[in-house]
Amino acid sequence: QINFGSIFLGKVPAHEEVHRCAGQIYGYKGCIRDFQVNHKELFIIDEALEGRNVENCNVPICDYHPCHNGGTCTSDEENWYCECPKLYTGKLCQFATCDENPCGNGATCFPKSRRDAVCLCPYGRSGILCSDAINITQPSFSGTDVFGYTSFLAYSTIPNITFYYEFRLKFQLANHHSALQDNLIFFTGQKGQGLNGDDFLELGLRSGRVVYSYNLGSGTATIISKPLDLKLNIHVIHLGRNLQKGWLKVDDQKNKTVTSPGRLVGLNVFSQFYLGGYREYTPELLPKGPRFKNGFQGCIFDVQVRTSLNKGFKSPGAPEGHPNSGRSVGQCKDSPCSLIKCRNGGKCIESGSTVYCDCLPGWKGAFCTETVSVCDPEHDPPHLCQQGSTCVPLPSGYTCHCPLGTTGTYCEQG
Repeated sequence: QINFGSIFLGKVPAHEEVHRCAGQIYGYKGCIRDFQVNHKELFIIDEALEGRNVENCNVPICDYHPCHNGGTCTSDEENWYCECPKLYTGKLCQFATCDENPCGNGATCFPKSRRDAVCLCPYGRSGILCSDAINITQPSFSGTDVFGYTSFLAYSTIPNITFYYEFRLKFQLANHHSALQDNLIFFTGQKGQGLNGDDFLELGLRSGRVVYSYNLGSGTATIISKPLDLKLNIHVIHLGRNLQKGWLKVDDQKNKTVTSPGRLVGLNVFSQFYLGGYREYTPELLPKGPRFKNGFQGCIFDVQVRTSLNKGFKSPGAPEGHPNSGRSVGQCKDSPCSLIKCRNGGKCIESGSTVYCDCLPGWKGAFCTETVSVCDPEHDPPHLCQQGSTCVPLPSGYTCHCPLGTTGTYCEQG
């Protein structure tokens, strides 16, 4: 009998460190990824009768240096995060932050310029400052916006999809060009750290075709549909998997099947079920496989799932049909710009429920009602006052107030 001292469950190779000394067998220390007896896969945690000193096996993600813009990666036994320098935020410190956050209701603040912010609205909110409540029955997704964020909905983890699942959904493209891009429809997986071997389930559009992929831990299985008939207004997808075998049916196309490589038959996913995009949309964080570069553009609705042939289809979420969170998701066919009037030649830009005014040169503010001062950072050309001095606007031009120890027209002399 071997007494296992520590078994870590993860996706890294096991390190064999069992030694016999004076007739005594030492406990195994390391990670066990897959456990099979007579070609039957056993789930180490789920099927264990008892255990002791068992923890999750974690790959030191900081070894991959994921943080951008000088961020410092810190990890513990369970989690990792980036400590971001000032002016940067995001999971990977990839976004510049707002000095003063005017956004309400949990919105994501993003600097449109060094003075003006854009509020990326959470699920159920809209408007310049995300102060307006909206009812969403058919979600509208805007893809990846100019700030690098995607619109998305996140539902609680779908239970019991280990061995069998079926999904049904409908979608409507924002335009024909959006079908030719590389867009994610839905995703669920393990920790979402972009490592080889992670189990995942993924659906998306690539070059006008539907792409369905899954990995049970022993290799990726992929089905690619025929090109979509762009004359259809609404497209229908039905897909599923039973153990290793998967299938995909799109619109009136014939059913396509695939069998995943290897011998593993179970899908182990722990992340939320993401629809339309991803919370921090950096494809590097998705498991390796057919990664999609952008979020979905258009409407996704009537999403349903079942995990057994004997069960009925249900909407994802707990309670059913309710997402845990979301960002920049609007109501299909509704335009938030219909409620916004930008001034002085400004153009209304909408991204799902997020809306803002893109101002012409010389104007700023939420509705482009404020003139850009000659001393403002946005002014073109910029003022010439040296760093540390203060630019003061005059009726014609400006002057520079110099700090102690400097002089000259632009405080350029010591």
